Amino acid sequence: MDTLKGYVEKIVFRNSENGYTVMSVNADGEDMPCVGIFPYISEGEFIEVRGEYTNHPTYGIQMKISEYEIVPPEDEISMIRYLGSGAIKGIKNSTATKIVNKFKKDTFRIMEEEPERLAEIKGISLKKAMEISEQMEEKKDMRKAMIFLSQYGISMTLSVKIYQYYGPGIYEVIKVNPYRMADDIDGIGFKMADEIASHVGISADSDFRIESGILYALQQSAVSGNVYIPRQQLAQKAQELLNLGELDLDRHLTNMSVSKKIIIKDDKIYAANFYYTELSIARHLIDLNVKSEADEKKIVEKLGKVEEQEGILLETMQERAVIESVKCGLVIITGGPGTGKTTTIRTIIRYFESEDMEIRLAAPTGRAAKRMKEATGMEAQTIHRMLELNGNPENDNKAMQFERNEQNPLEADVIIIDEMSMVDIFLMNALLKAIMTGTRLILVGDINQLPSVGPGNVLKDIIHSECFNVVQLEKIFRQAATSDIVINAHKINRGEEVDLVRRSRDFLYIRRDTADAIIAATLTLIKEKLPPYVEADRNDIQVLTPMRKGLLGVERLNQVLQNFLNPAGEGKTEKETPSGIFREGDKVMQIKNDYQMEWEIRGKYGVVIDKGMGVFNGDVGVIKTINPHTEYMEVEFEENKYVVYTFKQLDELELAYAITIHKSQGSEYPAIVLPLYNGPRMLMNRNLLYTAVTRAKKCVCLVGIAGVFKDMAANDKEQERYSGLKERICELREVV
Repeated sequence: MDTLKGYVEKIVFRNSENGYTVMSVNADGEDMPCVGIFPYISEGEFIEVRGEYTNHPTYGIQMKISEYEIVPPEDEISMIRYLGSGAIKGIKNSTATKIVNKFKKDTFRIMEEEPERLAEIKGISLKKAMEISEQMEEKKDMRKAMIFLSQYGISMTLSVKIYQYYGPGIYEVIKVNPYRMADDIDGIGFKMADEIASHVGISADSDFRIESGILYALQQSAVSGNVYIPRQQLAQKAQELLNLGELDLDRHLTNMSVSKKIIIKDDKIYAANFYYTELSIARHLIDLNVKSEADEKKIVEKLGKVEEQEGILLETMQERAVIESVKCGLVIITGGPGTGKTTTIRTIIRYFESEDMEIRLAAPTGRAAKRMKEATGMEAQTIHRMLELNGNPENDNKAMQFERNEQNPLEADVIIIDEMSMVDIFLMNALLKAIMTGTRLILVGDINQLPSVGPGNVLKDIIHSECFNVVQLEKIFRQAATSDIVINAHKINRGEEVDLVRRSRDFLYIRRDTADAIIAATLTLIKEKLPPYVEADRNDIQVLTPMRKGLLGVERLNQVLQNFLNPAGEGKTEKETPSGIFREGDKVMQIKNDYQMEWEIRGKYGVVIDKGMGVFNGDVGVIKTINPHTEYMEVEFEENKYVVYTFKQLDELELAYAITIHKSQGSEYPAIVLPLYNGPRMLMNRNLLYTAVTRAKKCVCLVGIAGVFKDMAANDKEQERYSGLKERICELREVV
């Protein structure tokens, strides 16, 4: 085994998850490329390494390191290099030179044991001297902690977060109650904490473990949209998770209730933050629900003038929606496709504009906001952007930080939110916190669409509480009544039979009986038939499917569609990932909210004309370039937004030739292709079918087995969601 001693001159590459590092080590004046796993190391540090020299076919001679040790620099030049490398904040090369020239080889001992003597150097105050000493000590402690945490399989990124949160107290946390980390730190769940606990010998029936497991069960249930779990179900989930014998659930629930980790309402068990989020929503909604003494006759007169100016004639319920929006602080407008929601919103906007009121429009996703802008002719934003996400939150709902809140509310007289079915409890709570009492809030949505991906049943619970002004639009307008998309969507919603054999311009059925035949027909539609028919690019035509797995699930469909629609070829760079291959030209989708991801809009000749932060779940784009040398991939999203991903961020993307119907919420496509094939009954329901059909603007293409369509339309059993917003509203309403 060969040995090398020198200082780290440059970190060329580092994988922040596993610590794999490529660096240049200067030994006796010569640079040697070195590779290996380093849990924590900085440029300028002096190290002794052991390993083997290898001859890389591209990079030449390098040392593959198997062992290393960080040692104090042995000569004054190395000390200067280390201190001036930036490893210690506030020390530049000139200052490092002064320190080492003054204290010679005794420099490090002085910094650790007699730091006040650093103040003898011109330009270093006593305060700065102590800060330098603290940094030296902290770097030693942090390095030690990261090496300690790495033995439990914790990545460097998480190790840094853990150390920054607990500091030197991390050892006590690991020894006594590692489950604290699951509560305190995003990215460490119950299972990781449980594995660490087993390593350090914490008993499987420890109260810490059981209570952390109960919270984990509540959090996992939220992934399915639930805000609480019935006691009996929670007991079953906890039993399966913890794998213990008899479990005294009541005792643990009582302890957790006393420590305010959970809230118990009858037999419903809430994680505390979920309960108080719903309670906060209910309070804000009731506060906003203020009725004015406006003269309805005068409103109707003014509305008539607006209709005349706009050249429209509202039907009775549309007119009622406008009147209620003027008279009330809170109004909910709901209705299916073709019932005039867009016309109603436009009229409301024009009415308030005539009153010189400031109006803000927003929707949960970028696509929905774009649709709102096109439909109304007025600027619309995502709710996140309207609330001015500050770009520094953790990827965790409870840690989202918005600049607009109770202390800094939105400046608007009227706020209109579209696609409300997509809004979960956390986003709704953030929105309401930023709205002052006296501001009119108008919520628009289709109650029959799929519920939000996040927890809660916000729109449905608000309507079912019967405590607010709800206007239901039901009349299908003449123009919409000529569309079989609209007619059949309403038939599906009412459980009426849809005639698939009937010839139609915009609702087509192609019979195919096998999965491969369905895929072949889908490819023909996307490549040849639909683009000229709906006058759209084939990337704008979307394949929707109920499921991820299976012969016609998202995962298989994307592989097949990628091979045929964007095959490998010369000049197309690829990047292989654990989940598949990304290729230049691929259609991709962001699959999680990343509030810190930067984007830029480019104009002519690539000039940057706007910048911002935040790429959100459901955003679709095209891979423009993949650079294996810099390990970057560039994606162009809608509205010419360019985003650069590092290779380690690629788990935030997936191919989007086919997407789940859930992911299509809030979007509209020129045409959709819906493969009809057998799948889990829980997924194959009316609600899902209705949502898919209403995503198409010009054409719906059903390809597959007619019986599957009929079974979905007949299956009105939605997966039950446990939410308590309706109860919180009714409780507070009685108190007011």
